[in-house]
This record gives sequence, structure tokens and C-alpha cells, in this order.
Amino acid sequence: MKNQSTKNINYIIGILIILGLITRLLPHQPNFTPIGAIAIFGALYLPKKYAIIIPIITMIISDLFIGLYSWQIMAAVYGSFIIMGLLGLWTRKNKNLGKIAGATLLGSIIFFLVTNASVWAFGTMYPHSVSGLLESYYMALPFFRNNLLGDIFYTTILVGAVEAVYYIKSKKASLIETLF
Repeated sequence: MKNQSTKNINYIIGILIILGLITRLLPHQPNFTPIGAIAIFGALYLPKKYAIIIPIITMIISDLFIGLYSWQIMAAVYGSFIIMGLLGLWTRKNKNLGKIAGATLLGSIIFFLVTNASVWAFGTMYPHSVSGLLESYYMALPFFRNNLLGDIFYTTILVGAVEAVYYIKSKKASLIETLF
């Protein structure tokens, strides 16, 4: 049975990485990708070691195609996805709809705050002042909206699919127990 479980996990990991790659490489609304959702989903349902590694592998591969950028900003982006994985691990202990939604929202907010502070601190687009930081956040609001909507959409799809399977399996088991 362990081999089947390992095959299922490998299959799910492959699907998550392919989903992340396709959605980053094909035309899409800026920041409307499933990477944050993959981090949360992986932490909720897969062995803990995959919670952090799957979104990072997906980002590295897709960044090789899209193009690399400032290592400091990349570190902030990757670090934000690691934080989302950690939020998922924290939520895993007492998983419910409210905590999953809260982790998704908090992860999106952290991603927005960290990555835009990084763009401000290490980039040249904004003056290195408080007003420059605030301008960085203001100008990034459309990206935040897309990021948040993408995280909500993909987390709902991924988590909803697994929970639907669990529900159907439990109903089948319940029906079989009733019959026998």
C-alpha cells in the first residue's frame, strides 16, 4: 500500500508543479498564479517536507524561462512563498475553512508587504524614503488584487477538490458499512 501512496504523492506533486509552470508561462493577469495556493495546499495535504519545496522548485524552473531578476527581490518572493507554506503547516494542525481562508489571506498580505518593500529597498523605481515605500505599495495595489484573487481561486480549487474526494470516500464507506 505504501508504494501506491508514494505514487499518488508523486502524481500530485507533478500536477502541482505543472500547474504552477503552465500558469506562470502562459499569458495571464499579472500575479494571478497558483504558487501561493500550491504552498498552502502542499502544507495541508502532502508530507511536510514538500510544503516548502514544491512552490520553490516551480518558481526556480519558471524563472529560468521567464528571466531572472535581482537576487534580493527573488529572495523576498521565494521567502514569501516559504512563509505561505509555513502558514499552511500551522493551519494543518486544526484544519477548517476559516483557518484555510485566513492563512490564504494572511499569506497574500505578507507576500504583498514583503515583495513590495523589497522592490522599494533594492530597486530604483521609488525614492528610498517613507513616501517612496508608500508609493511602492500604492502602485502595487492592482497586483495585490490579482495575487489575492489568484490565491483565493486556486486554493479553493485545490483544497475543494481534495475535500470533495474525502467527502465522497467517506459517504461510500458509510454506505458500505450500512449495507453490511
